[in-house]
Amino acid sequence: MMEAIYSSGAPAPIGPYSQAIRSGGDLYCSGQIALDPQTGDLIAGGVSEQTDRALRNLAAVLEAAGMDLGNVVKTTIFLADMNDFAAANAVYARYFERTKPARSTVAVAALPKGARVEIEALARA
Repeated sequence: MMEAIYSSGAPAPIGPYSQAIRSGGDLYCSGQIALDPQTGDLIAGGVSEQTDRALRNLAAVLEAAGMDLGNVVKTTIFLADMNDFAAANAVYARYFERTKPARSTVAVAALPKGARVEIEALARA
């Protein structure tokens, strides 16, 4: 059985998808960009600020599912510019001090709404 998960603490989807889907003990979280959950607008700032907002959005979705960042087993980071890797990584490291999930980081041609970073995750209860 699959269950859609939504959180008002994260921005509403900007397309035909769920913020996350729970299947058994697994939670598949859609990619989060640095949208303000209240306005749906991309926040001001560079990749550090955007990484922070994307991770706070991800944490809100996890919380709605009764989980937290400690449940995350795998993330994928999408960067609009690989030159932003060090700055995004520094912010990311603050969120995953306790448990460091497996991770991939890839450069992409572009992200929705001109975002500099997008982060998706797989979590397990």
